[in-house]
Amino acid sequence: MSIDAVAAPVLAAAPRRGRNRIYYLCLAILGIVVTAAVLAPWVSPYDPAATDFNAIWQPPSPSHVLGTDQLGRDLLSRIIHGARPTLLGSMALLALATTLGVLIGVTAAWHRGWVDALLARITDVMFAFPGLLFVILVIAVFDSGAVTAIIGMGLAYAPAIAKFTRAVALEEMARPYVDSYRLQGVGGFVLCARYLLPNMLPTLVGYLVVLFGEGLMSLASLNFLGFGSQPPSSDWGLMVEESRAGVIQGILGPAIVPGLTIAIVVVATNVVGVRLSDKLAVRK
Repeated sequence: MSIDAVAAPVLAAAPRRGRNRIYYLCLAILGIVVTAAVLAPWVSPYDPAATDFNAIWQPPSPSHVLGTDQLGRDLLSRIIHGARPTLLGSMALLALATTLGVLIGVTAAWHRGWVDALLARITDVMFAFPGLLFVILVIAVFDSGAVTAIIGMGLAYAPAIAKFTRAVALEEMARPYVDSYRLQGVGGFVLCARYLLPNMLPTLVGYLVVLFGEGLMSLASLNFLGFGSQPPSSDWGLMVEESRAGVIQGILGPAIVPGLTIAIVVVATNVVGVRLSDKLAVRK
């Protein structure tokens, strides 16, 4: 799921006032999700792990607003509590990928020559593997689990960030201030850390916000396949996997609720990322 595939058509199809409304609606959605993640123990109506075998596969009702799952657990409570591991996992993934990707991209752009060629070949080799396949290979070596999935997916996303950062860094290095600081004797590390990277941030931020949504979806896919979070976690991707038995029986609610939540958050993140990137680019 990319910028062009989701957010750009949504924003382009609406008039300016409509685009603003979509943007603020998506901001509100993300605000609600973050608030739910932070306040989950206090706002959820039930313990997300509490089972009730007398309330299995219940449809939405006043006592269970979104219904219950195969163990009688309240779906609303699990969605609220699941926001925390889902968002934190995506943030950790993005932090790892951004650290590696920005470091590789800036290093390649700054040194050029054989350093640039070597780093380009390394990222090309990593690109040769589909991201999900690469993560599965990592998990096969280091065993499954949430931490392994996050690390593997972070490594899989790093090459894309590296290539994007390199392109942005090359454009920024063509500006006169870089040569000016060099002539003043400012070292490469100081110049990159104090001047180059801050000037690149407006372009990078919007891209990384969109990538956050893609990372969330990728982690949810890994959890659905059983390679990431394990029961009794209420991670949204794992919730979809656990509801497969209900889908076979025609009980779709436990699968639709977390699946729709993932889709809404990913689309909202992409829309906000595109709009934020446009705003920061104008201010730059």
